[in-house]
Amino acid sequence: MTDLTMTTERTIKAPQKAVFDAWLDPKMLARFMTPGPDMTVPVAKTDARVGGGFEIVMRAGDREIPHHGTYKEINPHQRLVFTWFGPSPAEDSTVTLTFDAVEDGTHVTLRHDRFVSEESRDNHNKGWTGILAALDSALAA
Repeated sequence: MTDLTMTTERTIKAPQKAVFDAWLDPKMLARFMTPGPDMTVPVAKTDARVGGGFEIVMRAGDREIPHHGTYKEINPHQRLVFTWFGPSPAEDSTVTLTFDAVEDGTHVTLRHDRFVSEESRDNHNKGWTGILAALDSALAA
């Protein structure tokens, strides 16, 4: 069932440029790519250009969860599109982020397309929601 999609949104109390740039900065990724409590990111690498890739390893206890992908579109401060592969990848799994300046900061919409199952989609929805909350906290710090 790779036609499954999910969308989550959050207004982050930071300027549009800072919110967008956080997604391409390995130091910031290491601070917020934590979908759950007590998770860390020991590895975060980016080659922030269209066709470049990224590698993120999330750690939960002694379990490491590797992710990687390729940047498909980088429209500074407005839109970011990348492939997303993790432990249970769906072919052509893609994440699209849009960044809209609003009165309180930046409204982020995250859409993730193509999952192997409804369970995978629901788990990713929970994870991405946690990641956006962690991004809000990291930028507020």
